[in-house]
Amino acid sequence: MSEKLQKVLARAGHGSRREIESIIEAGRVSVDGKIAKLGDRVEVTPGLKIRIDGHLISVRESAEQICRVLAYYKPEGELCTRNDPEGRPTVFDRLPKLRGARWIAVGRLDVNTCGLLLFTTDGELANRLMHPSREVEREYAVRVFGQVDDAKLRDLSRGVQLEDGPAAFKTIKFSGGEGINQWYNVTLTEGRNREVRRLWEAVGVQVSRLIRVRYGDIPLPKGLPRGGWTELDLAQTNYLRELVELPPETSSKVAVEKRPSSHEGESDSSCGETSQSGERRSSFWRT
Repeated sequence: MSEKLQKVLARAGHGSRREIESIIEAGRVSVDGKIAKLGDRVEVTPGLKIRIDGHLISVRESAEQICRVLAYYKPEGELCTRNDPEGRPTVFDRLPKLRGARWIAVGRLDVNTCGLLLFTTDGELANRLMHPSREVEREYAVRVFGQVDDAKLRDLSRGVQLEDGPAAFKTIKFSGGEGINQWYNVTLTEGRNREVRRLWEAVGVQVSRLIRVRYGDIPLPKGLPRGGWTELDLAQTNYLRELVELPPETSSKVAVEKRPSSHEGESDSSCGETSQSGERRSSFWRT
């Protein structure tokens, strides 16, 4: 059965659907020697030859794909890009190596923001989780510097005008602090660039610390060190898939080779559920 080319490539982990649509439109993808066009359909067969930038890539039939998801604790200072021309650290540097697929980031965090960043091998899952129409909640712990009164909190809840349109927090909850240094937990259902910081700035308050602590119902795992990762189990992976109306997986384990690292305590195990801290985890559902 034929499928849209961008769907086949996204499922195989060669990028999110949006990324793949862009490279197809740029003429960088060929199918059996012919430049592909957006909307082309292909049937995955043993003889199918798909190239990106001239490089032959691996694709498999839908039933052969295994969706994997990592939870990564992004530290401040890392970039959400695969390669940085200035050689600065990126969020991909410490992820486990894969055979025949690659990790796709579910959204982005700016260089000065830390916390939960999800990665998956399924480009369609990544695309749906990021898309604003799905309204997947993101929760952040925010330390702010400045006077915060009831009027400002009302504005942030009801909506303020940003340069790219109106925006508002779905929820705002005071979580500690005194004077002009206070902590709040806020939620959004979209992921515009620097949206949390820009919302606070719109009411005259600066953000001095920003941590993403939850994506959907997947929290930042307790005890996971900065720069560490852990693989979601089958139930958690299927929770995310159900959230965005994708069919469930029946398997979640694939052999993985960890990149050599000098990080103390990093495990040499090939099991995807072992983080860089060496801890074993099977579940970290929010309580």
